[in-house]
Amino acid sequence: MNPVLIIVPTYNERDNLPQLIKRINAQPAQADILVVDDNSPDGTGRLADEIAALNPTVNVLHRPEKNGLGRAYISGFQWALERHYEFIFEMDGDFSHNPADVPAFLDVAKNADLVIGSRYWNGIRVINWPLNRLVLSLGAAQYVRWITGMPFTDPTGGYKCFRRAALQAVDLNGVRSNGYSFQVEMTHKIWRQGLRVAEVPIIFTDRFQGSSKMSRKIVWEALAMVWRLWFQNGLRRSPRKKV
Repeated sequence: MNPVLIIVPTYNERDNLPQLIKRINAQPAQADILVVDDNSPDGTGRLADEIAALNPTVNVLHRPEKNGLGRAYISGFQWALERHYEFIFEMDGDFSHNPADVPAFLDVAKNADLVIGSRYWNGIRVINWPLNRLVLSLGAAQYVRWITGMPFTDPTGGYKCFRRAALQAVDLNGVRSNGYSFQVEMTHKIWRQGLRVAEVPIIFTDRFQGSSKMSRKIVWEALAMVWRLWFQNGLRRSPRKKV
């Protein structure tokens, strides 16, 4: 069995999905794909089934309704653990994450439990974002670092590679957040246990098709979640165990 799985959560990504799968399949680092579709009104789930019928690397997990990014990834993680994948990726379905970066993630993952794709390591590498969105993202990263003590340049980033053991170390049913704060919560739960977290530089390209899933509710959830994580860690700004 292929040890690598890329989880792609989808909601109305019919226009992007076929080309994304082709791009993933074209990489030298071979990977299976799990499309987690939230009953997309545009038929993304049906299209994913059609692709999976012809492409053995593609699997599809259907959820009955749109219930948030976090819940989609938790379902995908559980699916992956049941099938014993060793390297489990998060990847957006809108081409904001480049499949060509997968080999670099896997190389770093040889010596890490979680690898985060960083938009801000040694410079800013973001395409197609307005200035206010960039300022919000940079401010959020600083906010997370200040409260939690996590030293990472891009703690809110959503392009990640988890080793199996890292996901097994987290109570997935206890993960509370569901928007972009899900990324912070997962990283913090792994980091505060003293597991190895590394970053790899990526170029992030915001979607050119479709619309962003960002909302005011998601922002407020993230603001509150960071304080909750600090309290969960006993008001520490360092891991409970020595890294």
